[in-house]
Amino acid sequence: MTAAAVLQVSVSDLNLVKRGKVRDVYEVDDQHLLIVATDRISAFDCILPTAIARKGEVLTSLSKFWFEKLAHIVPNHFITIEPEQMPAAVQQAPELRGRSMLVRRADVFPVECVVRGYLVGSGWKDYLRTGQVCGHKLPEDLVESTELQEPIFTPSTKAEIGHDENISEDVVRDLVGPDTANYLRETSLRLYKEARSYARSRGIIIADTKFEFGRDQNGQIILVDEALTPDSSRFWPVEGYKPGQSQASFDKQFVRDYLETLTWDKQPPAPPLPPEVASATTGRYLDAYRLLTGEEL
Repeated sequence: MTAAAVLQVSVSDLNLVKRGKVRDVYEVDDQHLLIVATDRISAFDCILPTAIARKGEVLTSLSKFWFEKLAHIVPNHFITIEPEQMPAAVQQAPELRGRSMLVRRADVFPVECVVRGYLVGSGWKDYLRTGQVCGHKLPEDLVESTELQEPIFTPSTKAEIGHDENISEDVVRDLVGPDTANYLRETSLRLYKEARSYARSRGIIIADTKFEFGRDQNGQIILVDEALTPDSSRFWPVEGYKPGQSQASFDKQFVRDYLETLTWDKQPPAPPLPPEVASATTGRYLDAYRLLTGEEL
């Protein structure tokens, strides 16, 4: 597993557009981009020095699964993950196999479309302090990990560096216009509800997730980036779910929990992960993929 871990890639003959916390984006031509998911992992807005082997493969293949499964709700930017359909520079780099996605270009909206179905994470902290989650008034006396009566839309800014900031729907309307803001909210809720229902039938609770959207070159709004992965969502096993406590997870919460046991101040540089923590995290990502798709990666 360790030998397969990829912290950074370089694609000859393609221009690097952006290097994110996990993904590297390359320009293919004026209509297409190549998104490469590395095995980097971030926590508390810091990139860790330890790679999570096969993580990029899970993110890529699971996004493909969801893009295809949910395409009837909203079109998306996905074209292929098959190497033979990629540019020659990708075909000649075996380390890119399974972690590269060819996509259509889009002008991405400056909004993270977060949907919460359960009271957890920063939403739980917000509720304890105010009785609300991002401006949504909730009933009194709820406990941690409670399933909400209805999922809520809690958008945030897209921060390249540092923390995303929660914003109101009024701010979203100011950023993208009222019609687009309404579409993003309603589409995000539809995507989440359908995915949550399917995932639960496969033994996974999707507690929350975030989506990104943009306009393609024809002006159509499409789903972009990744979709419903262990990086962009909280995945809990249905078996053992119990409100009133934190839950076991298939996502990077396992890494966050380990880091919380350290005396690290959550400022760069981040500490390395022990091999057993990195390996166990790989296992959780692979388990999520297997449960959701019914296939081994």
